[in-house]
Amino acid sequence: MTETERTGLIIVNTGNGKGKTTAALGTALRAVGTKFKVFMVQFIKGSWDYGELHVAERLAPYFEIKPMGEGFTWETKDKKRDTEVATKAWEFCKKLIDANEHDLLIFDELNNAMDYGYVDVDDVVNALKNKPKEVHIILTGRNAPQKIIDIAHLVTEMREIKHPFNQGIYAQRGIEF
Repeated sequence: MTETERTGLIIVNTGNGKGKTTAALGTALRAVGTKFKVFMVQFIKGSWDYGELHVAERLAPYFEIKPMGEGFTWETKDKKRDTEVATKAWEFCKKLIDANEHDLLIFDELNNAMDYGYVDVDDVVNALKNKPKEVHIILTGRNAPQKIIDIAHLVTEMREIKHPFNQGIYAQRGIEF
């Protein structure tokens, strides 16, 4: 490999602290700045109006976000339905990988979907191992499975030290969404 040859990285942002999706969005912004095509699939988000959706519209055609979730699983309490939604999102992700039309793919909250048993870890590992060589992929979400950590090039664990929610402060527009 030469210094200028691109090697698509598998990046994992995990842990209980805030900032996993935010870090992925920061990488997306940097990538768009170099004219990379970026696509983000959101596995859980979908029921709120998130700020990143509006910025993606402004950064088109270089950046696209597709919310495919139906909200947080503790709100739906329907494992069968959540599994169907997550499976549909993962099938879409595999098509994105196979199409090889983007420089960076972000699968937001995929770690959670695997942790809850909604998406098969081995299927994800297989897809990542067989991705096009130059495509970068970021997976976000708590509790990244060990099999994913093992094949990743970069793993960052966000650790909560202090959070405003524990002080009675709810999610703030422009900061959390």
